[in-house]
Amino acid sequence: MLSSEPSRTGRRSERTGHRQLAGDVAVDPFRADRDRVSSSAFFARLGGVTQVVSPSGSGLLLHNRLTHSLKVANVARALAERLLRDPANADALSRLGGLDGDVVEAAALGHDLGHPPFGHLGEAVLDRLARERFALPDGFEGNAQSFRIVSRIDVRGIEAEGLDLTAAVRAALLKYPWTRLARPQPHPRHMPSPPRGASEPEEAPGTGSAKFSCYITELDDMQDCRAAFAGRIEDWQQTVEASIMDTADDIAYAIHDVEDFHRVGILQHTTVSHELTAWLGQFAEFGTLTDAELAAASSRPGLSLERLRRRLKAKDAWIADDEAFVSAVKKVVANLVTKLLEVPFDRSKQAEQAVAAFSGEWTRRLVEGIRLDEHPTTRSGHVALAVEQWHEVQVLKFVHRRFVLQRPDLALHQRGQDRLLTKLVEALDNWLIDRSEAARLPYRLRDLFDGARDELRALQTDAPDALVRPGETLPSGAERERHLERMARGRAVIDFVASLTDEQAAALLEALSGRTTQLWSDTFVL
Repeated sequence: MLSSEPSRTGRRSERTGHRQLAGDVAVDPFRADRDRVSSSAFFARLGGVTQVVSPSGSGLLLHNRLTHSLKVANVARALAERLLRDPANADALSRLGGLDGDVVEAAALGHDLGHPPFGHLGEAVLDRLARERFALPDGFEGNAQSFRIVSRIDVRGIEAEGLDLTAAVRAALLKYPWTRLARPQPHPRHMPSPPRGASEPEEAPGTGSAKFSCYITELDDMQDCRAAFAGRIEDWQQTVEASIMDTADDIAYAIHDVEDFHRVGILQHTTVSHELTAWLGQFAEFGTLTDAELAAASSRPGLSLERLRRRLKAKDAWIADDEAFVSAVKKVVANLVTKLLEVPFDRSKQAEQAVAAFSGEWTRRLVEGIRLDEHPTTRSGHVALAVEQWHEVQVLKFVHRRFVLQRPDLALHQRGQDRLLTKLVEALDNWLIDRSEAARLPYRLRDLFDGARDELRALQTDAPDALVRPGETLPSGAERERHLERMARGRAVIDFVASLTDEQAAALLEALSGRTTQLWSDTFVL
């Protein structure tokens, strides 16, 4: 553990030491943090937030963001305990800032608090609207929203602000410990080999990092909790506990999404088998194709997997290995294609046992592949999977991406969700603009607007460059006030919409559009 324990357990500078809050049962500060996260209304709402697609109508209990978070917490705890059991790790863990199982579990439970309705599709829509409609340079990002919730917009902390979590837990939530554009300096997106997530998205150049865990409005909170690790880890590097949470997220995601789509019959034995076995039978030939030839024959079975192999070699040469990749594909064929997908899921006892066996065996194998690295590459955290398991996770995630996320019927479903969220944001923004309706705004939306306006006015004095896009200057006079109000409306509306479940978002738009006669609903719970 750190030699200075208060620096990990302390809150912001004006809140030193561990403060018991009303409702805290645990005395230990890290256990109290775990309890605060799990009792938050933002955590409860994850039960109504899509993981990939809504299970409505399937008759099956599929994963949502809540069940996903619980599984990540279980895996993260197992990873932490495995590292702590090995005495060879003790000195390195101490030098890196310490490792506590409750910190890891609290961060795993809270890592998805900020995910909006409709999963990653909702995240992309809200980011686009935040940047283009409201001129918010930070846009929207689910990880940054999670940090904003625990630091600012939950109401269960001291003075009803955030959750008042320890420095260690807040730091463990920072999967991408930088802002979109400016901090830390130099910004990690400018590194020769940027950390995972720090590069700019190819489809939106000039917008800053694709992934980040802190808006500029919470920069002080990020710097405060990271101060406990100064001199121990790089400014852009995850803490050990954040790295464990990140790895657990990858493991859970790779396994349970495959489970879900086997259950609903989307993952078909024939198509998955055809792609993987075609590559295994022809990988030597595929390796001789140029990139242009690969693109020209894009529909040929096996070529999608070949593109993955090349992408891994290009981005992660530090670990990507052709022999390990072949071995991983063979293992996925043997365990997923042959053992699980060969028999359609019919809800029988045998089918359920097959899913449970697949999940248990893979989770155990991946947890056993964990390792600690005191001096990792910029593309990895201090905690990572061994070479074999790393490749297996990449292939499992490929199966999900290729045979679920790229399906045209899912795209059709998501285009409707895109329009729903866009119309909802526009309707709420118009309501905020309508001064005659100011007294009848949803109380939570009004509170969020007042808070966002105060935050932006403070930035106007302390960091005016943060209020405009790169290369632009903050306007003056009345135009500046209009600019700040537009941004405050945007942040408030985005915060409000991101706090809804899938069903609440749909119900709220129905009400605002006049398409329902129902007067009361749970739409305004948050």
